[in-house]
Amino acid sequence: MTIDKYNFAGKKAIVRVDFNVPLDENGKITDDTRIRGALPTLKKILADGGSLIIMSHMGKPKGKVNMKLSLGQIKDAVAAALGVDVKFAPDCAKATDAAAALKPGEVLLLENLRFYPEEEGKPVGIDKDDPAYDAAKKEMKERQKEFAKTLASYADCYVNDAFGTAHRRHASTAVVADYFDKDNKMLGYLMEKEVNAVNNILSNIKRPFTAIMGGSKVSTKIGIIENLMDKVDNLILCGGMTYTFAKAQGGKIGKSIVEDDKLDLALDIIKKAKEKGVNLVLGTDCVAADDFSNDAHTQIVPANDIPDGWEGLDAGPETRKAFAEVIKTAKTILWNGPAGVFEFDNFTAGSRAIADAIVEATANGAFSLVGGGDSVACVNKFGLADKVSYVSTGGGALLEAIEGKVLPGIAAIQG
Repeated sequence: MTIDKYNFAGKKAIVRVDFNVPLDENGKITDDTRIRGALPTLKKILADGGSLIIMSHMGKPKGKVNMKLSLGQIKDAVAAALGVDVKFAPDCAKATDAAAALKPGEVLLLENLRFYPEEEGKPVGIDKDDPAYDAAKKEMKERQKEFAKTLASYADCYVNDAFGTAHRRHASTAVVADYFDKDNKMLGYLMEKEVNAVNNILSNIKRPFTAIMGGSKVSTKIGIIENLMDKVDNLILCGGMTYTFAKAQGGKIGKSIVEDDKLDLALDIIKKAKEKGVNLVLGTDCVAADDFSNDAHTQIVPANDIPDGWEGLDAGPETRKAFAEVIKTAKTILWNGPAGVFEFDNFTAGSRAIADAIVEATANGAFSLVGGGDSVACVNKFGLADKVSYVSTGGGALLEAIEGKVLPGIAAIQG
């Protein structure tokens, strides 16, 4: 079933959203992108004459109640975004009466799902190497089913609009779907857009295809790098992983971030790129700093010859130019991970150069997909989010989808 074809009139819909929004120390939302992203789905249900039960997680309370991660803090912001009053259920597993009392056009927000360990379905307080772990895991799976069944009992239909958690088999993202027939479960508008964007990247590739992978560690990106090797024409690796590659090739990297146990892996990636005819682009120079702070002293040095006591915090001018030249000729672009410590204003130039080049390529007809928390924060910081083809809300989910993995949250609905 698709959300467009479904009539929610007189129905109670339980919707899994990703309202894991950043809050300041006073519990005020600092970026409401995720709430705005879910509005088309939520408003469609209300406009049809349905009633709405919203469920989400926030942060990592690890199965315990933590009021700093209470969704009660965002109730008023959700109400303002929807333009209707929002009721709040202070216990997501004890909301039967509140759900039953909902009238068409009314909205109920459930408390943080992860206050219950059953949401994630992992045994609590027991190590994986404990002999009793398997039994505990089995028991937790049964408890997870019961928890999902309770959530499902509140509603007539289920909508999953939380792409950011689609790669997890959690109670609210996958297990709950088992309690609805195929005509009463569907993806929300945001999920549909995300799935289409990933399909666009993977099955509708216009060449040249350029992927830009940034961030601090090779290890967290290895799966996607290896998968992309069979698909891309150009692979730009930037950010902190630059220095692992520089050291692997015998370079001096001062006190830059490095994964010493991944040097062989870096050499292996270089070799594979050569074998597969992929143009691997690595930084040649960097902005080095004598301290990890915005106000540090800086100098431009070769990325493989950084003085002792200095660390690379951004791509240098030659690297920026080389990256931009490759990106501007691309017809399909994937960007995940910044080129430097963009949170510091003095170290944004590398990420900005990438963003500007993507915007230019997009204006010339390229399809550009930006995903992962930091890259999204980058394009938002530079005010360029509306100048790329698609900004994905899912970090881990996007990467796993592009790696070619089946996402449980999507499979639970699409089969």
